[in-house]
Formats: sequence, C-alpha cells, structure tokens
Amino acid sequence: MSGIKYFPKNLDIKGKTILLRLDLNVPLKDKIIQDHTRIDQILPFIKELADKKSKLIILSHLGRPKGIKDSNLSLLPIYKYLKEKLTVNTYFFTGEINDELKSKCSYLNEGEIILIENIRFFKEETENDDNFSKKLGELAEIYINDAFSCSHRKQASIYNITKHIKNSFAGPLLQKEITAIDMVVKNKKDPVTCIIGGSKVSTKIGVISNLIKKSNNIIIVGAMANNFLAYKGFEIGKSLVEDNSGKIIEKIYQDAKNNNCKIIIPEDCLTSLSFEGEPQTKDKDSIKKDDIILDIGPKTVKLIKEIIDQSNTVMWNGPAGFFENKKFAIGTNAIAQKISENTTNKSLISVLGGGDTVSAINKSGYKLTFTHLSTAGGAFLEYLEGKDLPGLSVLK
Repeated sequence: MSGIKYFPKNLDIKGKTILLRLDLNVPLKDKIIQDHTRIDQILPFIKELADKKSKLIILSHLGRPKGIKDSNLSLLPIYKYLKEKLTVNTYFFTGEINDELKSKCSYLNEGEIILIENIRFFKEETENDDNFSKKLGELAEIYINDAFSCSHRKQASIYNITKHIKNSFAGPLLQKEITAIDMVVKNKKDPVTCIIGGSKVSTKIGVISNLIKKSNNIIIVGAMANNFLAYKGFEIGKSLVEDNSGKIIEKIYQDAKNNNCKIIIPEDCLTSLSFEGEPQTKDKDSIKKDDIILDIGPKTVKLIKEIIDQSNTVMWNGPAGFFENKKFAIGTNAIAQKISENTTNKSLISVLGGGDTVSAINKSGYKLTFTHLSTAGGAFLEYLEGKDLPGLSVLK
C-alpha cells in the first residue's frame, strides 16, 4: 500500500508529545504474560522515542472487554514488564479519558512515558466515537500507529484519531509488516507458492481468489483440504468439513485455470478414529467412513518440499493438521523446517502469518528462520485479500 506516511527518522521530536498506538495484546494466564514477543518487538522503538526526549503516551488494547472494566484484561502486567525493561520514568493511568488525564500528560517530562489502561475498557473506542477520538487527539501533537494487527478496524484510536492530530504516521513495525506482505502480493519474486490451511474455505475465499492471480501454486492443507477431497469425490469419513462449499471450490478451480495457477491438495493423510488416537497413514482413496483426517501424509510432505524447493517466494497461512496433538503436527513441522532451511540457505522469501501458524511454530520448539513472521491475524488476511484497511487509508 503506497502513499502511507511513515514516521520520519529525522523528525525533531524533542519536547513533543507523541500518542503511540501499539498492539500489546499478549496472552495472559492468571495475570502472568505467557509470550512477550509483541512487547519485545516494540521496545527498541519506544526506547528510541524516549531517547530523543519526546513525551510518550501509549495506547493499547487487551482482549475484548466490550467497554467493561475487567481486571483480568488490565494492562497492569504489561506495565510492570515495560517498567522493568525501560530505564525512564514510566507511569500507568487507570482513570477516565478526561481533563485529569490531560493534566497528567501535561506534567510529563522529556523522555517520560505514560501507559493508558486498556483502551477497549471504553465502549467509545470500538464504536469509533468521534468525540472520544477528539479527547485522545487533544493529548498530543504527533500520532503514530504501530499496530498493524488492529488496522483493519474502524476504531477511535486507529481511525477517527487521525482527524484530530494533523501529524499522523505509521510506525516501523507497521512498515515492516506491509513491506513483507508486499513481497508476496506486489514486489514478488516468481515462482510464488502459497500454502493455505485452516478449517473454512468460506472465510479464506477472498484471500485464495486474490492469491491465485499472483501465485504459481496454491497448496491446500489442514481441515480445509477435506472440502477439496470431498469435492473430488473422495471419502473423508468423519473429518471436519464445511457444508455447501462445492460452489466456492468450483470457482477456485475455474479462477486457477484462468490464471495458470496450480491447486495442490493432499495425496495421502494421517487418519485416526479419534483426535487422541494413533495415526495411520492412508492414501486419499483408502479412507474409511470412521476415519478422521488429522494431518497430511508422507507423500504429501515430500511433494510440498519439492514445490518449496522450486519456489523463490512462499506465503504460509494455516497449519497442515491438528498440531495441538504432536502425533498430528508432523506435516506442519516438516513444512516449517523446509521453509526455514530454504530461507537460510537459498534466500527464499518466506512470509508466514495467522495465529494458529505462529502457535504451531512456537509449539514445535525448533529454532527457525523466516523473512517475516506476522502476528496480525485478521489484518494480515485482509491485506492479502487486497482490501484497503481503514487504519492505513487514513495515514495516506
């Protein structure tokens, strides 16, 4: 997406108040952070802004509190972690967005930071309320959106806020995300292979249709592949399947034919009689009525590795099987290792995204390397689909 105003490195921000919208939506368990990745990624930029003597107001959400103050979704654990990692004075504000906050922000010294409690505790945030945006806008002279994962939402701190702060920019993480996805959809290095998993074809039809025009191969894995096998007349037993997906799949095959893009579906599978049962390898034409397909089989893994070897760009979204049980994570882990190996040794451009893909990679325990690993679920998919994301369009 060209034309976006990125935060200029050389901008003099000494003494300026900056409103920084971040994604600090990290997994918590009993108020303890389970994965610090999102916070660690943004720390260098926070430090840079503080070192340049700006006054920093940080906004973020956590979960979906729906306008209700829920102590389980407080940013307090995130505040404590930030305080530990930053060497500057860092404060936490839990009150209303009003004159009291305005007054507190006006007392910030250069290089100091204030984190505002979960912005979604206010229903006006998700309602994209203009008056609420105006109150936020009055706090600062510069606005920076560095939360790509929220940029597909029309919300007050993402969308309307830019009407009330003239100097509005996209931050470095957002820029990195867009540059990486553009390597697949715009500035691509052929041949391009896209590996698409997940359970529903209907939720990813837009993405697949857009990628068909830009890819040489689309490999369908995960529960989504069951729909394609059923469409081709194969028995899929008691496997997860989506009703009435036939027309969608027919359109996918027609679009692929028109755009000279190959659609690849599994040759064999790992099946079981239950999600906790023992895996059995079966060819796609040997599946019985009681079987549940839970992973791709060795022939399919070999085929996918060969296609990755012939590709210069790979985009992967959605695991290849029921990775939560390690007996059925074999396909997903093999794909991850192959992509990583070629990224390191063959300068493959690899862009991976989606919550389950990231979870599967973290769960694998392998040390892996990719060009870009996106933690932005919905925004990642909508951008791949070619949609104009509201939070980005207002930064043009």
